Amino acid sequence: MGEENKSIISLKMSFFKRKFNRKNDDPFIIKESLTSGFLLGDERTKGWVEENIKIDGSEDNGEISFDRDEFIGVALSSKKLNLFLGIAFLIITVLLAKTFYLQVVNGEHYREIAEGNRIRVETINAKRGIIYDRNLIPLVRNVPSFSLYLISGDFKNNEKREEAISYLVKNNIISELELREKLAVAIDSPYAPILLKENLSYEEALRLKIESSYIAGLNLRLESRREYLNGGLGEEATLSLSHILGYVGKINQDELEQNKNYTQVDFIGKTGIESVYEKILRGENGKKQIEVDALGKEKSVIAEEDPKDGQNIILTLDIDLQNKLEEILKYYLKQRGKKRAAAVVLNPQNGKILALVSLPSFDNNLFAEGISQEEYQKLITNPDNPLFNRAVMGEYPSGSTIKPTIAAAALEEKIVNKNTSLLSVGGLRISSWFFPDWKAGGHGLTNVTKAIAESVNTFFYIVGGGYENTEGLGVERIVKYLDLFGFGNKLGIDLPNEGDGFCPTKEWKEKTKGEPWYIGDTYHLSIGQGDLSVTPLQIATANSVFANGGTLFRPHLLEAVESPKPIDNAEYIIRKDLVSQENINIVREGMRRTVTSGSAQKLQVLPVTSAGKTGTAQWDTRKPNHAWFTAFAPYENAEIAITVLVEEGVEGSAISLDIARDFLLWYFTKE
Repeated sequence: MGEENKSIISLKMSFFKRKFNRKNDDPFIIKESLTSGFLLGDERTKGWVEENIKIDGSEDNGEISFDRDEFIGVALSSKKLNLFLGIAFLIITVLLAKTFYLQVVNGEHYREIAEGNRIRVETINAKRGIIYDRNLIPLVRNVPSFSLYLISGDFKNNEKREEAISYLVKNNIISELELREKLAVAIDSPYAPILLKENLSYEEALRLKIESSYIAGLNLRLESRREYLNGGLGEEATLSLSHILGYVGKINQDELEQNKNYTQVDFIGKTGIESVYEKILRGENGKKQIEVDALGKEKSVIAEEDPKDGQNIILTLDIDLQNKLEEILKYYLKQRGKKRAAAVVLNPQNGKILALVSLPSFDNNLFAEGISQEEYQKLITNPDNPLFNRAVMGEYPSGSTIKPTIAAAALEEKIVNKNTSLLSVGGLRISSWFFPDWKAGGHGLTNVTKAIAESVNTFFYIVGGGYENTEGLGVERIVKYLDLFGFGNKLGIDLPNEGDGFCPTKEWKEKTKGEPWYIGDTYHLSIGQGDLSVTPLQIATANSVFANGGTLFRPHLLEAVESPKPIDNAEYIIRKDLVSQENINIVREGMRRTVTSGSAQKLQVLPVTSAGKTGTAQWDTRKPNHAWFTAFAPYENAEIAITVLVEEGVEGSAISLDIARDFLLWYFTKE
């Protein structure tokens, strides 16, 4: 090594010794090898030290060496470092212990909380539209109602499940057997609400709300229940509307499959107007997004979409007419010891139903509130079948109420004219068969108006099936005209389950009974007997054709939606000009003559002119006949038509005529 370099090294080492040669107790001594190179903070210095200085302090080749204790050492002593490491170890141990406690010891509990705090979407039911009569009197209303539901998915373990079951059974909310059956069905849809009890009183709902707040899965909801009214005219009058309005109830599984936009907690129209106009009345449900806790209880509302309420509808019904008609029917049924009847009142100029009564009836509020099994069994086992709407669904032999239609067909086909007279001597004999008239000895010479007025069977036997030299209509043409006047098919009234009625044919009899069609079958058909069946609604509609001058209207109950603006009556025309106006007028004269000199003279007490037709229908040789009567008034410009049927009423000229007379008398004098 050169002299110059040695001088430099000697100078530097002298500096180091002067600077750092301190006693061992100096707190600033760094006990570290110079080989760390940090004294000068330079990589070149580090390399020089490593090359020229020995750590053990010995000299090599004349090089200088140092003792490590002569240099600056670490600031932390080993004691302090050990203390620091101990504290760090303790903290880590505590953290690990806490983690073990949370995830292992108490993990299930906190997993329940984590799973339970989640988002759900609940339906907000729209308010159902109100149904009004034609005078804007409400026939229904929506009332607040509390219902209790169970969501089985909120049970995180069997303990929670059994706790809920025990509470519900103990408080007589539901039987254990029924509850377990419901839970078994809900396995595939654990978050579908299970209805436990509806229509809870406010006090009961409040108690359940408090007591069930810590029970998993139980949810109390405020809903809207349908209540059916009667226009404020007395409780019993409500029953006459039950067949018309129907009722709503919780949707069942079959209905849910057919209505994809409904949920398990929705209500739906089951029968009547509620069912037919379900889409209009229901509206559109809203929804809210909520956060629920581990027990399934609502914690907060995250988002909400308001529902769109259903539309109100106005019916053609008049509640005053409805109640009066029911009152009169009940009076005569009680007086004559009868139980089953139906009556239809409509406006013959447009087909609007003004009143529709079927007896016996039922209280639709029982179904809206949730009918008990006992009450339901009483209804369905009642031999008089109060759930059956006889006015629309009932099918009966028409008796003589069909004769105006047969007369119109005979006139139109020129079998007879207004002046044609046929001799009635008490009946017709064909070979060994005798077809009697209702009047012994017959009615003598009879034209078409007299035949209608006095209900002369012989005349209609002849024009229907023919006799000797007189051609008859025959079964094909009779059925053709029956179809034109609305028989044998649904008329399309806006009520469910309307009856078709039935018009027999040759082909039907051969296929069904394996027998040929006889002349006697045609005779029976001509007077409304045999296999012919009609509904009271069909008789009312067909005879309205004569009241209005020749138009067949579809009977209907809907007047308007939301506003009193009426629906165009043209929409309800089935067909016009069924027969010529001349022949319509001839039949009208016959029906008028029924009142002035025939079988309905009791109507002469009315303050207006009227026309009508009585009918007596045989249906069982062991039981009394059904009693029919149909009429319209005023005769010149009819504003109202009525048809009455009393099952087993014996004769139309008795009980059914009396009912119609009393109703029309009230109607035209009530002002």
